[in-house]
Amino acid sequence: MNEHINRRDVLKAGGIGMAMAATAASTAQAAEKGKFAITNEQFYKDGKFDEDAGKDAVIALMKHHGYPVFDGVRDKIWVADYGRGEFTKLGLAAVMFMNNEKDRYMLMDLFLMPGQMLPEHWHLSTDKNPAKREGWLVRYGLSYIVGEGEPNLTADVVVPKCHMDGQVTVKHMVAAKPGMFVPLNREGARHWQFGGPEGAIVTEVANVHDNAGVRHSDVACNDWFLAPAKK
Repeated sequence: MNEHINRRDVLKAGGIGMAMAATAASTAQAAEKGKFAITNEQFYKDGKFDEDAGKDAVIALMKHHGYPVFDGVRDKIWVADYGRGEFTKLGLAAVMFMNNEKDRYMLMDLFLMPGQMLPEHWHLSTDKNPAKREGWLVRYGLSYIVGEGEPNLTADVVVPKCHMDGQVTVKHMVAAKPGMFVPLNREGARHWQFGGPEGAIVTEVANVHDNAGVRHSDVACNDWFLAPAKK
């Protein structure tokens, strides 16, 4: 995932830049008024996912929750819609602070938009690293963290149609609020997350992250993530 962070489209027209600025401003204004409002249309230009618009939304989410917007953080944001074209329903943004493959420790923050699903996935060992074993500490907002166990999904969690036609394989949910730490129950377990009404900012800790070891239950998401152009 950290290898994806530096990808950024170049704006080619002043009109597009002005439209993006207006979108970012409207999102920021909504956040300041206590409501975080976004539309899927604001994240697409000519049918393509606009990473800059995604980053603008992450900055607005940070400000909405009082997360420190430190110098240079925007350039560190990795944002993706997994090629599905519905970022507000299925996607993720993250800032990787450290991924030390030598000593095997990792720290990153995840940013989920309201009602946005992080696709169901799991982690395998590779020839470079062991399987990722992780846990999540919610800092702001609410994240429904879902993994193995007795199914207990509530009506608040709606798997979007763009994810396996609304299906998942694991359905044990923890409604994690700020200060709650939720660990992965075992190595290799499938898991996913879903942002609450005001989204969520979550700190993830793990032994190490290896893109090559990530697998998604949704074949389309998996193909996008492992495509050569994304490595």
